[in-house]
Amino acid sequence: MHTKQLTMAQALIEFLKNQYVERDGQQHKFFAGCFGIFGHGNVAGIGQALQENPDFRYYLSRNEQGMVHTAAAFAKMSNRLRAFACTTSVGPGATNMVTAAAGATINRLPVLLLAGDVFARRNVAPVLQQLELPSSPDISVNDCFKPISRYWDRINRPEQIITALPEAMRILTSQAETGTVTLSLPQDVQVETFDYPAALFDKRVWIVPRPKPDAEILRQAVDWIRTSQAPLIIAGGGIIYSEATDILTQFVERVGIPVVETQAGKGALNYDHLQSLGAIGVTGTPGANTIAREADLIIGIGTRYSDFTTASKTAFQNPDVRFININISDSDAYKHAALPIIADARATLEELNKALDSFKVNENYRKRNESFNKEWDTEVSRIYNLSHGPPISQGEVIGAVNDATNPQDVIVGAAGSLPGDLHKLWRTRDPKGYNMEYGYSCMGYEIAGGLGVKMADPDREVYVMIGDGSYLMMAQEIVTSLQENFKLNIILVNNHGFSSIGGLSESIGSAGFGTRYLYRNEKTGNLDGERLPIDFSANASSLGAHTINASDLPSLKAALDETKKQTKTTVIVIETDREQRVPGYESWWDVPIAKVSTQETVLEASKKYEINRKKERYHL
Repeated sequence: MHTKQLTMAQALIEFLKNQYVERDGQQHKFFAGCFGIFGHGNVAGIGQALQENPDFRYYLSRNEQGMVHTAAAFAKMSNRLRAFACTTSVGPGATNMVTAAAGATINRLPVLLLAGDVFARRNVAPVLQQLELPSSPDISVNDCFKPISRYWDRINRPEQIITALPEAMRILTSQAETGTVTLSLPQDVQVETFDYPAALFDKRVWIVPRPKPDAEILRQAVDWIRTSQAPLIIAGGGIIYSEATDILTQFVERVGIPVVETQAGKGALNYDHLQSLGAIGVTGTPGANTIAREADLIIGIGTRYSDFTTASKTAFQNPDVRFININISDSDAYKHAALPIIADARATLEELNKALDSFKVNENYRKRNESFNKEWDTEVSRIYNLSHGPPISQGEVIGAVNDATNPQDVIVGAAGSLPGDLHKLWRTRDPKGYNMEYGYSCMGYEIAGGLGVKMADPDREVYVMIGDGSYLMMAQEIVTSLQENFKLNIILVNNHGFSSIGGLSESIGSAGFGTRYLYRNEKTGNLDGERLPIDFSANASSLGAHTINASDLPSLKAALDETKKQTKTTVIVIETDREQRVPGYESWWDVPIAKVSTQETVLEASKKYEINRKKERYHL
């Protein structure tokens, strides 16, 4: 057998270089390269291997969490058909990735982590940054990746990668099982040599199939749809990843079933499509939530039914409601005691379109839904043009950005009040034009994620909308965007704290406690002094970005025009009125409230909570 003597790290990189994916006859490399920050735990192993393989491009990040966010956003924009590896040193370098790794798994996005680890041979232990536990020498901080990884392995001998790497690829390329894959790499093992089978480094093509629905289950689903009076489609992220938006559009145009969208599924239909009712759930539109409440049949396509989608299990109130779930993942397909169609979304919609060739919803039902679409567009226009302030409202900022963008441009966000407002208000005109990390809603994803989106599709303009709270948590990848010449357009909304949680705090009777950026007041002992004088423009400029301050709607529009002329990452800072919020519509979210309190406002909120909670349902 022909062999190649390599270090474990060299063999690992050589293997990754030769992994390809294929779907619908289109084939390309799976890995776009490797993000990393070097330390003593990976510089001599993975670092040396990357240096010798310039065709497997290395990207220097500023924060380990940020690099994983970037990799996840890249995979999301690539419909999970491409990915990045991320390498770190031992200890803090590795654990800095944990938060973003959890986000990748929750959002079902492929990311490969190559985390440095302590010595496998142990004789020099404890080494710098090693966790010592008297109960076991076989535990390191990298064990904390186990519950948030879809595949986890520690490579204690160099030959173990021969079996570990194919398993890692199986998970990474599986549309049903994908998420974070963690390979824990002891620093001594990285540089050990082994005579690897040369066949390990042959080009390997991983086919991403389109499983078709079971014929009998599909027949039953067709019967359910034909006999329904008020069917509703919930479009989740699976619609986008399966590239099923065109067939969805054809199908609903013909049969007239209305469509509502989750955060991950937003863009499944264009905003002005008459069958589109927009966002569903806690951050949903009036029409979407009204129809969901009345629907007798829910057809969930590629959704995992998070509490924001189901309004904490209060969204579907028809006593006879039934569910058909089309999902590549059987765990999601069986939710809500549904009729499970475990198959590819596009393949299933193609079959349904043929089987329901003569079916159409009642004309009155269709017209009612179309009127909801038009009424919501009127409401969006109202919010876009409030003429509030200054400071202006966040809804007006969203409107200005939406008006300034082209259909193929991408809006990116993640946390705070922006995702909810964008879910409702953003007028999507392209299936890939909306990139929201809302499975984990991780503060700090926004700029790093915007970079990943831009790297996945450099021809698109990327607009990152971020609140001041998230910006202060992680702005460092601005530097990476400049280093790699990937221009981002960043709109930094300054509402002097945490607007979203501030509003939630007020709704539960706690008056926004601890959510404003204020000095500590020496008289009261609380954080209720003067505002902190944070100069966001100066901060962004110090990182190398072009910066613009806007004070009102005209200056914001002028700033957006200016960004189009810039060739490097640009940050627009605009102050907004945190009290001028976009309303909620026909929905509720379960956030438990204290039953005992010295504050009357909390007690009143608790009473309302108990009333609303009674609407929660088990779907059995």
